[in-house]
Amino acid sequence: MTSTPPGTGGLEALLAQLQLTDSGFPSGLYTLSHGLEGHVQLGAVAAEDLRGLVSDLVRAAGTADAAALALAHRAVTAGDWDLLVETDRRLHAIKLNREQRTASVRTGRQVLDTAAPAFGSVPAARLAGLVADGATPGTHPVVVGTVHAGLGVAVRDAVASDLYAFAASCAAAAVRLGRIDFRRAQALLREVRPDLVRAAGAALAARDPRDLHASTPAADAVAAVHERAEARLFIT
Repeated sequence: MTSTPPGTGGLEALLAQLQLTDSGFPSGLYTLSHGLEGHVQLGAVAAEDLRGLVSDLVRAAGTADAAALALAHRAVTAGDWDLLVETDRRLHAIKLNREQRTASVRTGRQVLDTAAPAFGSVPAARLAGLVADGATPGTHPVVVGTVHAGLGVAVRDAVASDLYAFAASCAAAAVRLGRIDFRRAQALLREVRPDLVRAAGAALAARDPRDLHASTPAADAVAAVHERAEARLFIT
């Protein structure tokens, strides 16, 4: 049996993609609520308002994290490591609150640490070296985009699966916070599916690190309060 070339939809690439985006992969995403806990603590979101909040977060991810993932994927595919570093630094810079910046780097480095035994990823090893040397921060989306590219996962599939993992993480956090039950969480994922499609389209349209942007002033303010909360279940 001959192997399928990278990026052409081979079964092995699909299985690796599923492994990387599975909730059981030890990336540390289970420690993140993506701002939901802060909203709950402030009484700023009720169960019936979760759809709107998650939709806003997904929209913001489309022009920031998901777009950075797409740019990183293309940079690795093209062998343009200067572009990858520029993308990583830009994404780190536009995360205005310390809580989100720290979480992105922490989970990104966790993925890098696990990429070697999980995937034997040569691009991830090279990125890990750049991070260790202080050349680039190693944000989560850039790391994931790098790993996906090395696995031969098509850029569209990489973006879509990571956006879905983000939404699923938000839904799981809402369950753990006692806002919704498991059935409502699944309905929430169905409801935000069109938002995920739009966010993926925005992400794939990015062509330059300067295209990365996000405008979430309310979420940034909530994160600043959450960072100083006396008790926290999540780090974001």
